[in-house]
Amino acid sequence: MFKLQEIQRRFRLLRPGQRVVDLGCYPGSWSRYVLEVSGGRGTLVGVDLSEPALAGCTWIARSVYEVAPEELLEALGGPADVVVSDMAPATTGDKFTDHVQQIELARRALWLATEVLAPGGAFVCKVFEGGEAKDFENEARVRFDKVKRVRPEAVRKQSREWFLVAEGYSPRGSS
Repeated sequence: MFKLQEIQRRFRLLRPGQRVVDLGCYPGSWSRYVLEVSGGRGTLVGVDLSEPALAGCTWIARSVYEVAPEELLEALGGPADVVVSDMAPATTGDKFTDHVQQIELARRALWLATEVLAPGGAFVCKVFEGGEAKDFENEARVRFDKVKRVRPEAVRKQSREWFLVAEGYSPRGSS
C-alpha cells in the first residue's frame, strides 16, 4: 500500500467516483487504499487467483490470463479511469527467469489496461528491471502521453522493482 500511496502523492491518479481495476489484487492492500481514496464513491474490480477479505468491491478470482476485457468492462459498468497492477510471479531467485515471468505479467496488465481504459486514463504497473524493461516502457509510450519510471521509497534497497506510471491513455496505435 505504501508504494501506491507514494505514487498517489506524486501523481494524483486516483479520485472519488472513478472506475478502477486492481490486477493482482491479493491480499488487498492496494484495493483497500483505492477504496479509501474513493471515499466509497466509484467502482473497484480486483483480479487475482485468491480473493482478498475486503468488502465494497467486485472480485474475479482467476488468473489475469483468463480474464477477458469485456468481463472487466461489465463489472466496472463502463471504461476504467485507472488500472493498477502490483503483480509479481512466484520468484525463483534466478534474476533472468524472474524478470521474464514478471515482464509477461506486466505485458498482460498493459494489454488489459489498453482494452478497458477510457481515453485519458492512467496505468500503474510493477516492473522488474532486466533486459526487456526498456522495451516494455516503450510499448506503453505508444498508448500514453506521459510515461515515467518511479521507484517509491518503500521499495527495498536490494529490490530490482520499479513502477511504470502512465497517464493520458489514447487508443492510437491500437493492436
